[in-house]
Amino acid sequence: MPFSWIYGKITDLRNTLYDGGVLKSHALGAPTISVGNITVGGTGKTPMVAFVAEVLAEQGAKVCILTRGYGRENPQNRVLVSDGEKILADAKNAGDEPFELARKLRGKAIVIADANRVAAAEWAKEKFNVSVFVLDDAFQHRAAKRDLDIVLLDATNPFGNSKTLPFGRLREPLENLERADLIVITRADLVDEQRITNFKFQISNYNPDCPIFTAENKTIGLIELKDFHKNPKPKAQNPKPKALAFCALGNPDNFFEQLRRENFNLTATRNFPDHHRYTQSEIAKLEIEAREKGAEILLTTAKDAVKLADLKFELPCFVVESRLVFDDEKKLCESIRAVLI
Repeated sequence: MPFSWIYGKITDLRNTLYDGGVLKSHALGAPTISVGNITVGGTGKTPMVAFVAEVLAEQGAKVCILTRGYGRENPQNRVLVSDGEKILADAKNAGDEPFELARKLRGKAIVIADANRVAAAEWAKEKFNVSVFVLDDAFQHRAAKRDLDIVLLDATNPFGNSKTLPFGRLREPLENLERADLIVITRADLVDEQRITNFKFQISNYNPDCPIFTAENKTIGLIELKDFHKNPKPKAQNPKPKALAFCALGNPDNFFEQLRRENFNLTATRNFPDHHRYTQSEIAKLEIEAREKGAEILLTTAKDAVKLADLKFELPCFVVESRLVFDDEKKLCESIRAVLI
């Protein structure tokens, strides 16, 4: 508890220094949208970043995604993951999430992994004539100015215990939600409507005028792992065979619950630490467990699939492809497009 109090005071001081201009926020030379959160763990940032980039690309914008690339080798190096047409780095050097974004947005967005997003933006603007930037996981990255600050909250655990790190899950005190321009409550289908209403009321205490949207993940189909990097269209699979689902996500239970709600026949689940890199022996153990539990196939996420390309599977392994569905997608898209005006 004392360390959480100290951590909260340090983050408050840092924000005060930015608000007062002592610490400088730098314009990136083009309209900028940030997608971030206020807690540690998964809130669905990667699919939201992809959605924002797609909306902007549809308007003819030259989109560049700037991301730190957590978990990659040589994290201080700048890596051009995609030039907008070709993927130029693997998941090990790019990071699993930047690589997933590059695969999903091929032909739609440049993807750069760099801890210094201000410097990366300057380089990208000169090299690619970028017309709009999307910052991944950047609510706390105040060195970069933004025109729209989108904050995601996971409906299943939006505020943790309302305490900052290390005692709680908050990256900064909840009062700082006042900086958000737009809030999206993700995985809203995994809780009841009354809880969503309560969350909106809590948010309004910190940011009464902020638009709040809700979103849920919907499975659009499966892709067999061996075909995943060829970018085929997902296919529905009915009837659904018995499956073992596995993943390495910040919030794995939400992935498993999504599958159960969509009537996938899960006989077992297995989760690994976030950003985990799999070994062949771990896959062998997964397959042994799957057979023991009567599973005929394995299911995993796109974020995991980018790290499985060089591993061998005896059981069929399928990648679950999902998309975000919003309560008011039209209004959300209007807010995103407004930065281009």
